Amino acid sequence: MRKVLDCDSPILRKKSKPITKIDDNLIELIKEMFVIMKTTAPKGIGFAAPQIGELIRLVVIDYGEGEMVFINPEILSGEGECIYKEGCLSIPGLWADIKRAEKVRFACTNLRGKRVEGEATGILARVLQHEIDHLDGKLFTDYIEPGQEIELDEGVTLPKRFQEKLMKGDKK
Repeated sequence: MRKVLDCDSPILRKKSKPITKIDDNLIELIKEMFVIMKTTAPKGIGFAAPQIGELIRLVVIDYGEGEMVFINPEILSGEGECIYKEGCLSIPGLWADIKRAEKVRFACTNLRGKRVEGEATGILARVLQHEIDHLDGKLFTDYIEPGQEIELDEGVTLPKRFQEKLMKGDKK
């Protein structure tokens, strides 16, 4: 089983390539991603392929409404805004209030290879935005303003290099 890459991995800052073929290897990767997402502590509700070193445009989500797979997802538009506390499996134990669109229109390819469009609100809209950011080499911490309050779980220490970046406001 692969490991979740941490925030210092340069892979997390690269743009992922589109998926051109849905095959058995992709299906196995999807299954593995769900297992990793659900067994990592703390448990995740969304996971992007770059977080395990696969630079492809693949996102899996399960926040209690069933497993969802998004191949080559993109946000077409967003409206409204909401602020909510976010965390990330690649930065375990760090939490911050992040502003995102409240409602998004998205497009993706489903497992049958068909391009579909949809709308998402609430937690699904937030998770989609967070995970698609991973596909574009962004972390949720890129949205943290210098001096903004962050929360760390008890016993969690961020990598020193990352602490310095947050304190200086250097988000890359």
